[in-house]
Amino acid sequence: MKGKIFNPATRQKLLAFGSLIALMVFFSFASPNFMQGDNMVAILQATAVNGVLAIAVTFVIITSGIDLSVGTLMTFCSVMAGVFLTYWGLPLMVGVIAAIFFGALCGLVSGFLIAKLKIPPFIATLGMMMLLKGLALVIAGTKPIYFNDTPNFTSIAQDSLIGDLIPALPIPNAVLILLIVAVAASLILNKTILGRYTFALGSNEEAVRLSGVNTDFWKMVVYTLNGAICGIAGLLIASRLNSAQPALGQGYELDAIAAVVIGGTSLSGGTGTILGTLIGAFIMSVLTNGLRIMSVAQEWQTVVTGLIIILAVYTDILRRGKS
Repeated sequence: MKGKIFNPATRQKLLAFGSLIALMVFFSFASPNFMQGDNMVAILQATAVNGVLAIAVTFVIITSGIDLSVGTLMTFCSVMAGVFLTYWGLPLMVGVIAAIFFGALCGLVSGFLIAKLKIPPFIATLGMMMLLKGLALVIAGTKPIYFNDTPNFTSIAQDSLIGDLIPALPIPNAVLILLIVAVAASLILNKTILGRYTFALGSNEEAVRLSGVNTDFWKMVVYTLNGAICGIAGLLIASRLNSAQPALGQGYELDAIAAVVIGGTSLSGGTGTILGTLIGAFIMSVLTNGLRIMSVAQEWQTVVTGLIIILAVYTDILRRGKS
């Protein structure tokens, strides 16, 4: 029992959770505005978007891959939702399906480049990041696409289904969607054949291939799933802003990857949990919000984020070395 409780993965999650509590206590003392209700809701909203992106990239990192395009893919999906809903005036559900579909399609393309053309994941997804950034600007005409004429679009992220039932808990729908995505992703990762092959690809891809498994196919499935989840993130951020901002997105991938690594997923692949990723996403959101509340300049916020990524990667190296 002791080994199970204090294995490296569990210790990492406990350390991350302890760090989250420590950050919240620190910022609570540093600024009286931090624990206010409106600010807590803002943290939850920010975590919803970054958390969904982090869940998406968790699957990829467990396979020992990387996806630098998740931020711009999120933006591209929100722009495509704008095209279907605002430009073409189609029903809300069609726009939702379109965002998820184009996310999955772009993920499939990335998976094909990596699995079939043998382009390294870093290069393939870097290219996709630039491609999607350009496409989003071209399709939107470099201008935001507003959803003012789409009924109930903002309710996707901003309304509170839980708050309607329990007024004392005005938790935004975006957080509810994050939890649903997290539960579904955890079930996929731990209870399905896709989850088993995701871990297997990261542990020893060559051994899996030699055992007769079509590793290229499963790798493309993982990147397709990653893209579909990014489509959900695109809907959340567009609903939160009531617009698709084609210039937005680049930089989100860093927060997502940092959240995944902080949560205990190894960059070398083979290990990782959705719960750990969620904790990491909350740490990133609390840190960003707390620094903003303390009026720390944006450039220094970026410096702190970079230092955290370096520290998280170094911690992962130490953990693997001890293992």
